[in-house]
Parts: sequence; structure tokens; C-alpha cells
Amino acid sequence: MAHVVIIGAGLGGMPMAYEMQEQLRPGDRLTVVGNGPNFHFVPSNPWVAVRWRKRSEIEFPAAEYLGKKGIAFNPAGAKRVHPEKNQVELGDGAMLDYDYLVIATGPKLAFDEIEGLGPEGHTQSVCHVDHAERAALAWDAFVNEPGPIVVGAVQGASCFGPAYEFAFIMETDLRRRKLRDRVPMTFVTSEPYIGHLGLGGVGDSKTMLESALRDKHIKWICNAKVTKVEAGTMHVTEHDEEGKPRKEHKLPFRYSMMLPAFKGIDAVFGIEGLTNPRGFILIDANQRNPRFRNIFAVGVCVAIPPVEPTPVPTGAPKTGFMIESMVTAAAHNIRAELDGKAGEEKATWNAVCLADMGDTGIAFVALPQIPPRNVNWFSEGKWVHLAKIAFEKYFIRKMKRGTSEPFYEKQVMNMLGITKLKR
Repeated sequence: MAHVVIIGAGLGGMPMAYEMQEQLRPGDRLTVVGNGPNFHFVPSNPWVAVRWRKRSEIEFPAAEYLGKKGIAFNPAGAKRVHPEKNQVELGDGAMLDYDYLVIATGPKLAFDEIEGLGPEGHTQSVCHVDHAERAALAWDAFVNEPGPIVVGAVQGASCFGPAYEFAFIMETDLRRRKLRDRVPMTFVTSEPYIGHLGLGGVGDSKTMLESALRDKHIKWICNAKVTKVEAGTMHVTEHDEEGKPRKEHKLPFRYSMMLPAFKGIDAVFGIEGLTNPRGFILIDANQRNPRFRNIFAVGVCVAIPPVEPTPVPTGAPKTGFMIESMVTAAAHNIRAELDGKAGEEKATWNAVCLADMGDTGIAFVALPQIPPRNVNWFSEGKWVHLAKIAFEKYFIRKMKRGTSEPFYEKQVMNMLGITKLKR
């Protein structure tokens, strides 16, 4: 009988566990390795950072709920993958054997690539709930003594939605506190234009997001490289369309949240044939690594090339619908291999996103992610804000129930009027 191991207990790893469990044969075993004991719902981190949510509302112990489905859980984390031995070296030194491995770890946050960036430097982060809690403490101090805000995403970033979200969430919170008039805000991004989103734009995203920033009196700098962050000052080089430096900015701030670039985690980084130079997992069309055929990968840790070249480097996002489709393909392909067949399921590389903007929201659908597209749609409204809240509650409830029911296909896509879309 086979032992399937999943590294990661987040937005990719938990759904992967439930779908994989449904595909196992009698006698097969499934183990999830988490980096710590808890699952937390990453999309809610911006709300935690302004105290619109408590950590306890978006986090729960993974072992308790996985165990109800007969899934083993180890919170020690992965120290190193040894693909030649079919083993995972755990954080506590133990070795875990596997027949099939699914890597669903998410990224390593590359704060170290820019001097002074990140929670250990001078900027905040909403990439992890630990960071969001620290950001909330900094927010408490900030609203007692407000000043300029700089928010955005640095060069090499691939997840721009949360930067826009947090900018508008902070703006809304400041208005509610009657402090907005005391806080100049600047959005700094490596995107070539507002609304690029790492996707080459979606529908009318450029016009609509520029309009939203203007309406909220938020200035912006595009084609931006953050060269250094000092206490209270961000050094930014603005580039032209050919990627040549055009202007130097020294931006003062009392509060800053900048999304970092991503890279692969240390447990896999530099393994020849498994990862690309940034440490992301190389996969074929069936979520399988081309060299190590019993290793699959899903989610943000997967290597995806940029949608298009940009003057300042940007990456391609991996949104919820895409991750769902990766999970389904990987689970069915592993089952096919367990049955001695060739796994041929492919993920649908579509981008679907709901982004909260404080008291309204934006939604976009790019089918497929890389142009030209069959669907290229972008919209704004209060309904998106409400849908994001519903998404949070539904997904957390779904993970506690232990169901693999896909949220985006059955809920979001129907809501947007997009039906009969194969994952």
C-alpha cells in the first residue's frame, strides 16, 4: 500500500489533503506536514492588520480536523526533501518515507533581497498571520500619531491583489477614524501600470483601479524598484518603459506595508531537476515534476513564467480557482498512478479573484490567465466586499468540515454567471 505525503497545510495543502483522501485506496496512508500546528486563512490577513478580524477567527488547529478524516498530521515542518531516497527530513530531525509527495508549501518571503524590507526591517507584511498581528500593533501606534503611508509591492512580486486591498482597507479605516485628512498615501508597485496585476491587465482593470486610487486621493509610482528602506524613508527608483532608471524618490513614511518577492522554501531550494533558479517547483501539464515522477506540486510554490516581460520584473499570481484546479488534477493523477495508469488530468490555468477594498471591492476573471482570453472581465462594487466576507466564512467552514467541494467553481463562478467551466 502507498504512503502519500503532502508538505504544506495552507490554502493548497489542506484542500489537497481532503481531495487526496477521497482518491486513496483502502490501506493507503496520507500524512500532511505543516510548518506549525495551525491552518490560517491568508486572505483575511489584511483585516487582521487593522483589527477588523481577530487571529482566532481565521485560524484553527489542523490536526484536529484532519484527524477526523483519518489524515495524519505532523507540525514539525520540512527541513529538506531528499527525492533520490523518497524521504522528507523533518524539522525535528526525523525522516518521513513517501511513495508520492505533493509539495504545497507556498513561498518563502524574500524580504532579505532588499535592505530594510519586512517585519524585521522597517515595513510591515500581511503575508502571514504572525506578520499581520505585528502590523496591527504598528497600526495601533500609527493611528495615535498618523503621518504618510507607503504601500505596494516590490520588484519580483507576483501577488499584487493584497497590496491594493490593504491600501484601500487602510484608507477606509482612516476615514472611519476621521484621520484620513492627516495621512498622505502613495502606492508603489513594480507593475508597468496600475491594474496590471501580474496578468497584463484584466478587462478594464487599469482604468478602474486608477479611478479608485484617484477617488481616494492615493498617489502612485509604477515601474518602481525599491532599492533600500530606512526608518521612515523608502528609496525608490522609477524606471521608464525600456527599464532604464528615470527618477529617484525618497518617500517619507510613518507606516508602510510592502509585499515582497517570492522564492522557493529552503527545503527544496537548489535541488537540481526539482526547482527552477528561484526555487519554485518544476511541473509538467499534469502537476508532476519531470525528473522525479512521484513528486507533484500545487499552489504558489509552482513555477509559472511571467505572463509577459515588464520593464521591472513581475511574477504571475496563482489565485484560488487556479489552485483548486491544480489540487484536483494532482489528486486524480496520483490515483491513476496508484491504479497503474497514466495520470492525464490537467489544471485549468484560470485566474479568478475577489479583492476587498474596505467598503467596496473588485473582482476579476481571466480565462485563461495568459492572453488571448475567452473571458476577460473586471468589476467593482459593494457586492464584492460582501462576497469576500462570505468567501472567508465558507472556506474556513469547508476546511473544518473536511470537504473538497470547490468554492470558486460552485460559488464564485455561478455568482459571476460563468457556468460549465471545466476545472
